[in-house]
Amino acid sequence: MPISLHDAFVPTVRQTLGAVNGLIGKAERWCAETGTAEAAIVGATLHDTMLPFSFQIRSVAHHSLGAIEGVRAGLFDATGGEMPGTLAAMKDLLGRADAGLAAVEPEEMEGFMGKDVAFDLRGMKIPFVAENFLLSFSQPNFFFHAATAYDLLRSKGVPLGKRDFLGQLRVKI
Repeated sequence: MPISLHDAFVPTVRQTLGAVNGLIGKAERWCAETGTAEAAIVGATLHDTMLPFSFQIRSVAHHSLGAIEGVRAGLFDATGGEMPGTLAAMKDLLGRADAGLAAVEPEEMEGFMGKDVAFDLRGMKIPFVAENFLLSFSQPNFFFHAATAYDLLRSKGVPLGKRDFLGQLRVKI
């Protein structure tokens, strides 16, 4: 049986959303234990030309549920999405994205196949079909920002390991 678009996108994104939410929880505890100001995490970057941790988390949400919403609308606004200002707001944003993805029906996503979707970056529009937008654009961006969030926390000293990034594996039971 071929894999569906839903199967290729939703479960994997939900797995990583949960993991990133867990990373933020570890960052909260680390800040409390070390006396580190939360703002040091929220505004953290790896380089002065880089967007901060808060942007990475916004982008994780935006390239997960936001990608599905973009396909539904036929337009994905690159500058859209809510910018969380606290670690609690980040966890809430990711939780809402996960809940929204949990409600996406496989049949709806199969109906996306071949649908036109435009990626809009300040008026420059790049055309896609839904499945290529989700799998060749949003999913790689999602993982880029999730890995960058992990790296930012590690660079600050938050004790994390690879298992924290992997999240809840979908093992055979």
